[in-house]
Amino acid sequence: MQLHDLTSFNFTFFDVLDILIVAIIIYQLYNLIRGTIAANIFIGLAVICVMYFVVHALQMRLLTKILENFMNVGIIALIVVFQQEIRRFLLLVGKNASLQRNKAWWRYFFGKNQDEKNNLARIKPILDACKSLKQTHTGALIVFAKYYDEQFYQNSCEIVDAKISKRLLESIFQKTSPLHDGAVVIAENKIKAASCILPLTDNTDLPPQFGLRHRAGIGVSEANDATAIIISEETGELSYAKHGRVKMNIGFAELEKLLNKDF
Repeated sequence: MQLHDLTSFNFTFFDVLDILIVAIIIYQLYNLIRGTIAANIFIGLAVICVMYFVVHALQMRLLTKILENFMNVGIIALIVVFQQEIRRFLLLVGKNASLQRNKAWWRYFFGKNQDEKNNLARIKPILDACKSLKQTHTGALIVFAKYYDEQFYQNSCEIVDAKISKRLLESIFQKTSPLHDGAVVIAENKIKAASCILPLTDNTDLPPQFGLRHRAGIGVSEANDATAIIISEETGELSYAKHGRVKMNIGFAELEKLLNKDF
């Protein structure tokens, strides 16, 4: 490149904005796939792309043709392989752009104290129920869905649509209850459904002590804009799943902070 070309290059405000937007998108995509099986798939695809450029430079025609055909359908393959991550990314974009989100910022600056009091009143029955279930080593899976997808949940759930209460949550998860086997879904400040059969995570790097309840809690947080509380039947340990990742052995003070932030 000649000196004249370098001096004639203009770096404008929109170039900075362009780079910033791309960086934000890459960061959000990284957060979505970090710690999930999609990260390993992405690395595999990156390796194939590097191999293509290497064999093309070395003029290895047969391998170049095979990898070239693979890359020609790359966009379709990405949509199929990363359909859950794409769904979560679009939900994230929609959530941040929604009017409800903007109202939350308005409350943050002008009505924070009142909003915190209302939120504490909403989550107190859930915290009290978790304390009781932990003490009795009663297994439980409570899902908090920010968007209640009727098609996703109602196909495998019993509709409840009731006010959130400590006694109702305890009753659902009692071992003699016909609804105890499965998850409770909370959305729109109500217990929307119980006995829900949820998809399991495909993540193979989970601790060996994780059973179906933990794998379902992680799986629903991968597939939807949802979080989950998992209470172990064997140890009474509390875990919290979000975006396909799980925090283990959390206390009630930390659980209250997480629910205040996410619910």
